[in-house]
Amino acid sequence: FALSALSSIIISARLKLETPDKMTFSTLLGGFDFIWKNKIVLGAISIDLMAVLLGGVMGLLPIYASDILKVGADGLGIMRAMPGVGSLIMGLWLTQIVSPRFIGPTLFLSLFIFGLSIVVFSVSEVFWLSLIALTIYGAADMVSVYIRLTLVQLATPDQMRGRVSAVNSVSINASNELGDFRAGLCAAGLGTIPAVLLGGIATLGITAIWFRCFPTIRRIDGFEDVKKRTK
Repeated sequence: FALSALSSIIISARLKLETPDKMTFSTLLGGFDFIWKNKIVLGAISIDLMAVLLGGVMGLLPIYASDILKVGADGLGIMRAMPGVGSLIMGLWLTQIVSPRFIGPTLFLSLFIFGLSIVVFSVSEVFWLSLIALTIYGAADMVSVYIRLTLVQLATPDQMRGRVSAVNSVSINASNELGDFRAGLCAAGLGTIPAVLLGGIATLGITAIWFRCFPTIRRIDGFEDVKKRTK
């Protein structure tokens, strides 16, 4: 948080402040209304909600460590760290890409890999394979987050960005918590492995459905295309 605060302080920009909108019920719900009408923003936010809701595995790692992989507390710590390792490596690599291309297809490909890594992890009984799956899980999620958050920011006009970002933040935080709840509930009813496996398969299915339902996103090449498609 200290680094984030410092980074914000050193940003230099001349911002043109406009007169804020009057606070009305319509203004309060303006973010939801804009998201519903803008297919790029709607697709980016909703697929994150569904993918994390159905594909969350972090809440069930203790059961894998103790009962399935039998690696104990030390193994649990390593497994819990691997998605972060994958995210860090992918994040560093993304910083080297100046003008990313094939943004739309890459988003859906990363989500497909995300779901596939969950399927592999769910059925793995080999510790090192599980670690690889979790690393790929984190790396694929990093690509997805990078593209989705950028799309939401670029496709949203200045006067709506705060309200849309608020809705997006609620969606992200709620989907993580609800994803753990969904995983635990399914594990209690179906068993741990079937719960994670079905979540991975459902994530793959959701990715295919969203690929079909949001052609505007899948046709995006570079980020510069976003403004053109939202006019």
